[in-house]
Amino acid sequence: MRPKYIVGIGIILVFIAFAGLKLKQSFTPYVSLQEAKRTGGVVQVKGTRIPGSERYDYEKKVFIFEMKDTTGEVFKVVYHGVKPSNFEQAMEVVAIGAYRNGVFEANQLLIKCPSKYQAEESKGVQS
Repeated sequence: MRPKYIVGIGIILVFIAFAGLKLKQSFTPYVSLQEAKRTGGVVQVKGTRIPGSERYDYEKKVFIFEMKDTTGEVFKVVYHGVKPSNFEQAMEVVAIGAYRNGVFEANQLLIKCPSKYQAEESKGVQS
């Protein structure tokens, strides 16, 4: 085989491997807090926020709050990033990250706000 073909096939294989890894990372399962503690890997934990537990450290840019998962267990979430602007209106929160050192370290927060869906219902839109 010519060297050009070998290099081309090598580059294609590297891209396929990279795409496969990224695809695997995008399939983050929903689990309870107990399962998140057991796995230690990146997971999604869905729950409700505990009102009044939020605080933001402006120097470290860390948002800390407590939430209750679907089994009723309350735990602390540490999010390294900017506090979501609609967090106070959130009915449900999905924290994506891993459980480490006694806290859930989130690298992404998904906020489910009721106001978005109430506006659609009042217009007569049905699911």
